[in-house]
Amino acid sequence: MIKNRRNLLKFAGAAAVAALSFGISGTSAQAADVTLRMHQFLPAQANVPKNVLLPWAAKVEAESEGRIKIQHFPSMQLGGKPPELIDQVIDGVADIVWTVAGYSPGRFPRAEVFELPFTMTDAEAMSKAYWDLAEESMLDQDFKEFKVIGVWVHGPGVIHSKEPITAVGDLNGTKLRAPTRVTNMLMKNLGATPVGMPVPAIPEALSKGVVDAAIIPWEVVGALKVSELVENHTMFPSEALYTTTFIFAMNKDRYNALPDDLKAVIDANSGLEFSGFAGKQMQADDMPSYEAAKARGNNIITLSEEQAAEWKAAAAATTEAWTADMDAKGLDGTGLRKRAAELIAKHAGN
Repeated sequence: MIKNRRNLLKFAGAAAVAALSFGISGTSAQAADVTLRMHQFLPAQANVPKNVLLPWAAKVEAESEGRIKIQHFPSMQLGGKPPELIDQVIDGVADIVWTVAGYSPGRFPRAEVFELPFTMTDAEAMSKAYWDLAEESMLDQDFKEFKVIGVWVHGPGVIHSKEPITAVGDLNGTKLRAPTRVTNMLMKNLGATPVGMPVPAIPEALSKGVVDAAIIPWEVVGALKVSELVENHTMFPSEALYTTTFIFAMNKDRYNALPDDLKAVIDANSGLEFSGFAGKQMQADDMPSYEAAKARGNNIITLSEEQAAEWKAAAAATTEAWTADMDAKGLDGTGLRKRAAELIAKHAGN
């Protein structure tokens, strides 16, 4: 745990120094050799761009001595919709993107193993496990069309709803936004009516009654003002109800065109430690939104282990269905689950 904290502080500290030296906007004292356009779906002030993507960009700029400049385009400013991001980085519309793997349903099946219900307890350990599994079986298969900088997951998924939700039966008749194929399947199996949509669409969907509830982590609640649109928040006591897998990727041709010393800068800021840092940071960013909702007097429901047991039993059907689906695709769903569990346990012990 101490080692993990040191790694987080090391990355965050280096990023802070980089930001002071070069500015979060990516401005340096000399003209850059390479300008890379970084595109993503959240507003610039949201936690992931503010605390993960922009510090990463500043660190890359600093370590390249200003030869790389990162231009940040938040809120889909380069055009398109969030589900198009992964194709934008493949096609070169953007040089770097951050996106949700599940915005392309079924396209990255191995990553889905980390989204299965009641699998995650710690985002840093799972993010590192996700990177390890990516190295073992995804970089040259699922992710072969782009250069992967990092992969990670967010902190525990929470149900944010207009009406209180405590028992599984409370979901019956509830129109609920879910982020991915796996979570849509989970919510349907639990009795809700799932409605898939990218996260930026949640506030309007809640305010217009398109959905009655949404599952998202606390860290993005503040940016979306969800705690002002609903008053009930259901949390689980140990293992998370779900999490979401992310991909931070670079266009392969842009990466390959870099001189070796600049490739080395990108590589030094990619991989296991960066993925772990990003997951840990997302989970750490849960707390301010949680505290803000609490200060508003919202109804924060933390289920007991006994209450959660009902949910776990009901969620088992989703895990079984996913496993069978992977088996049918020749991907050995049981083997993927076993390997993911081994890698999570490995990093949880660090």
